[in-house]
Amino acid sequence: MAGAYVLAGAACAGAQDVAPSPSPHYSLIPVPRTPADLRKQFTGAQIALLEKLNRRDADHLLRAEPAIPGLVAPDLWIDDELAFSPMPAECDWAAPHGKALVVHQPMQVFGAYENGQLVRWGPVSTGRRETPTPAGEYRLTWRSRKRRSTDNDAWVLEWYFNFVNERGVSFHQFDLPGYPASHACVRLLQRDAMWIYGWGEQWTLDPGDRRKIVTPGSPVWIAGVCDDKSPGAWTDPINAARTIELVATERMRTMPAATRG
Repeated sequence: MAGAYVLAGAACAGAQDVAPSPSPHYSLIPVPRTPADLRKQFTGAQIALLEKLNRRDADHLLRAEPAIPGLVAPDLWIDDELAFSPMPAECDWAAPHGKALVVHQPMQVFGAYENGQLVRWGPVSTGRRETPTPAGEYRLTWRSRKRRSTDNDAWVLEWYFNFVNERGVSFHQFDLPGYPASHACVRLLQRDAMWIYGWGEQWTLDPGDRRKIVTPGSPVWIAGVCDDKSPGAWTDPINAARTIELVATERMRTMPAATRG
């Protein structure tokens, strides 16, 4: 695939050796000084897209820490957010499943798939170097509208959807600073966290023995790793225009869908 990041299993390879995709095109724009400047320069829909492209929530668009040369913005604004997705429009690994989630850590982005077709994408902040998000295949387990973090009870995690039950690793809403910053969870924008909370399918357990899973939840693929000490590839307009190519391992392709995760 032209203009693609090649991901083999849980590793990212050849990312800098491929040509940029011809569309879309991006440029760097100056970081607005104040929230008022941001709202004056861009519509609400445009700010929402800037959050996704720069992997920062609206507050962090202005903070820009660590320092960046500017914000990545499209040369041509259109209403279809899927047109700007770095995640591929189709994913073979997700095709056997009605619903599946892929988190690509090198590019700090997720894709939600229905029968292998991309239906939503958004920015993430995964685990920092000291507390990495574990790469691999998982399943959504259980969800909670709001709960306290086990790391710090002052942290309120909203729209919580667990996928590593024994470790308490989950998708949830929290700050997106533009780099991996979590304690292993996958942080999301509020609107994406709310959407996944309602869209994803949680497991069902045997009423007579809650240790037995009757139906597994939606599959989750945490792909690759990310260096939280270097600028993300998405901060460069050329890299931002590249499409990620997801290549599952042979084990992942041949494992029965019902037993994955």
